[in-house]
Amino acid sequence: MNKRLGLLLGVMIACSSSTWAAEKEHGVKVVSPNRFHLDAGDLSLGLSQDWNQPLPNVTRALIIVHGRLRNAQTYLQSGEDAAEHAGVAANTLVIAPQFLNESDIKRNHLGNQVLRWNGNDWMAGEPSVGPGQLSSYGALDQIIKHLGNRNLFPALKQIAVAGHSGGGQVVQRFALTGHDHPMLQTEGISLRYVVANPSSYAYFSPQRPVKFDAASCPGFNDWKYGMQNLPDYAKGQSAQQLEQAYVSRDITYLLGQQDTDPNHPALDKSCEAETQGAYRLIRGHNYFDYLKARHPQLTHTLVEVPGVGHDGDGMFTSSEGENVLFPK
Repeated sequence: MNKRLGLLLGVMIACSSSTWAAEKEHGVKVVSPNRFHLDAGDLSLGLSQDWNQPLPNVTRALIIVHGRLRNAQTYLQSGEDAAEHAGVAANTLVIAPQFLNESDIKRNHLGNQVLRWNGNDWMAGEPSVGPGQLSSYGALDQIIKHLGNRNLFPALKQIAVAGHSGGGQVVQRFALTGHDHPMLQTEGISLRYVVANPSSYAYFSPQRPVKFDAASCPGFNDWKYGMQNLPDYAKGQSAQQLEQAYVSRDITYLLGQQDTDPNHPALDKSCEAETQGAYRLIRGHNYFDYLKARHPQLTHTLVEVPGVGHDGDGMFTSSEGENVLFPK
């Protein structure tokens, strides 16, 4: 029995690994149907409702960011299901941006107008490589700006930006480097961030929870792991300014209690990431403890999801996930 179980687990892990590799090299199978027209090009995204016409019933917006498989429609469905289970589907707009790369454009015969990034550069906030240059974080800014249009969203009260895995990396760094949106404050719209099971975090100092030899890992404090060599999107802000803004924001770290596999096929195993801990659950706790030590009055929260590992749908549709995404 144990031998059969081991064989089955081996096949599952192999299939999982091959899925990561296939999507990375050959492009996504499903491209989101909607386009958000921006100066730099058209952002691919999925929407639960048509956001180009007035939505007077919408009081909540959820921007949900995919992981490195770039499977935005899967995340859109998770967001819709979470809203349904929480009983807020009627007044919630779910937006799932899709950060495509060159292989996705080729595989799906998309036009030159669709925004695309180089590999996984979108995770670190790098600019698109075509048709124009726009940081992935800048694209999120444009979505937030659109949601602030009171002609379209007269009743909107709160925006949550949530991401799992690679999307969790995006949301953590976006919350850290994010530009201000004064119109949200003027209009009384709250902005919250939900960081779920990322492989790594951006630290504000060279301190790390795991002892390591800096000489053998010279890039440990470079962006996206630290404050050296920040992306253009963060230009004009010092590490100290970024930290003060970050700790003042409404951020929840959502961690799967079973996300403890140090050999997960999608886990960042670079030396830069390994300095943060052996697996995602401990990396999340280490980072939260690091922030609390630097800021004893920290208002961020950490929520664990029992019985869930590295599973975006399991995280967001859990009762804990729903409470974080759609607080009462």
